[in-house]
Amino acid sequence: MPYSHTNSKGVTYHLHCNERTTKTGKVTRLFFFSRDIRPEKAVDELPKGCRVEETATGMLVVKKT
Repeated sequence: MPYSHTNSKGVTYHLHCNERTTKTGKVTRLFFFSRDIRPEKAVDELPKGCRVEETATGMLVVKKT
């Protein structure tokens, strides 16, 4: 079951991750929230050292602690 979070407006979002390789060969993980579940990109738990914050518009973002 993917990690989910409900914002202050009552909308539930699910956490997903894209992995990209930079020009130097380093693999970077980009986390994003979506209303629908994308099985190939869904993440089961929030990464260690990160927290979820909500912007003024209700959008959820993952931030390092």
